[in-house]
Amino acid sequence: MTVTIALLVLVAMLVAGLPVALAMGVSGAVGLYLFGGWPILQGILKTTALSTANGYEIITIPMFILMAEFVIISGVANDLFRAATIWVGRVRGGVAMATVLAGAGFGAISGSSTAAAATLASTSIPAMLKEGYEPKLACGVVAISGTLAMLIPPSIALILYGIIADIPIGQLLMGGVLPGLLVTATIMLTIVFLVWRDPDAAPAGRSYGFAEKFASLKRVWPVVLLFTAVTGTIYSGIATPTEASGIGAFAAMLIAAWERQLTLTKAWRAMRSAAQTTCMILFIILGAHIFGYFFTLTRVTNDMTAWVEGLEMSRWMILVVILLGYLVLGFFMDQIAILILTVPVTLPLILQLQFDPVWFGVLIVVTAEVGMVTPPLGMNVFVVARYTRRPLGELFSGVIPHVWAHLIAIAILAAFPAITLWLPSTMR
Repeated sequence: MTVTIALLVLVAMLVAGLPVALAMGVSGAVGLYLFGGWPILQGILKTTALSTANGYEIITIPMFILMAEFVIISGVANDLFRAATIWVGRVRGGVAMATVLAGAGFGAISGSSTAAAATLASTSIPAMLKEGYEPKLACGVVAISGTLAMLIPPSIALILYGIIADIPIGQLLMGGVLPGLLVTATIMLTIVFLVWRDPDAAPAGRSYGFAEKFASLKRVWPVVLLFTAVTGTIYSGIATPTEASGIGAFAAMLIAAWERQLTLTKAWRAMRSAAQTTCMILFIILGAHIFGYFFTLTRVTNDMTAWVEGLEMSRWMILVVILLGYLVLGFFMDQIAILILTVPVTLPLILQLQFDPVWFGVLIVVTAEVGMVTPPLGMNVFVVARYTRRPLGELFSGVIPHVWAHLIAIAILAAFPAITLWLPSTMR
């Protein structure tokens, strides 16, 4: 009965539109009070805030967010898009493919999905519309390409999953590399299919000589530098993910300064934005911890694990049910909140079923990408709509083919865990 009341309070507050952090914190506190009274609730409230913010790995979150802010200031994303357009823009739909490559490159140096979508919306959509692309196709490509930042390291989503699940963050970040390339290829192949089905949706671009192609690579060096500073140092064992996040933020600041885009005003704005986003994430983690303590004390997770053990279903069918649950939650909730709320419940089940937790983490992050572009709360679609002033219906329609393609990619990653686990297994 106590669990039911706490869950009803949580659902009611979410439906009322209250922040997820507040909803989880208040419902967890109500449950703790009903379960053990004021002494237990008071003891948890006194210690949870410090334990939430005191973790060493937490430092990676503000550092990677700050790195993304400096990357935006430097204008590297514009150079990425121009270079990719020169290399693949000749084929029909090439500018859309260049947008995907730019999204993957931006994801490799930012980790912020909404920042990637906003940056691509302001750079690539005007270029595609000028070339004569169908608006639905152009906006759909940008919305789905922004989600690559959730998966390709440095990924804030994977870092949060690692913190919650107590799994080495370095292995998770490396585990996202090959799936990130697979999803990038999936988006590009979807563009090829859409253009083949409707050639009028995207024109062929102009061709460029080899001299122009190789000259464009000179503007890509910041991406290579940042990727080496972060992912390269983690993979080689030179730095921990926490140390690599600091290196990446500092390198991004130097790049912004090198590009003569760093001023005191912009630096202050970047640090303030990073601090605000970090506080928001920490507030969600705090609320989730309070709710998680309630689940632990009431043994909800243990009971669910025992219930699943009694089901006459294969472990793969149970995995499918879990992933479908993540898809449904993605329609209505923020992806960070979903991870923080569900991982403490689903991870013990996954371990009980003898699945690899690193593989599962990458799998649910790819599944969460779908939630970023599906109605009614597709965050990336709303970001693109704000920058383009296009109708939401048109944007959601343009992204639907990519949603189906993403589901195929999820099935491939689920069927072949080695795609995710090979690179982490080679780490020093």
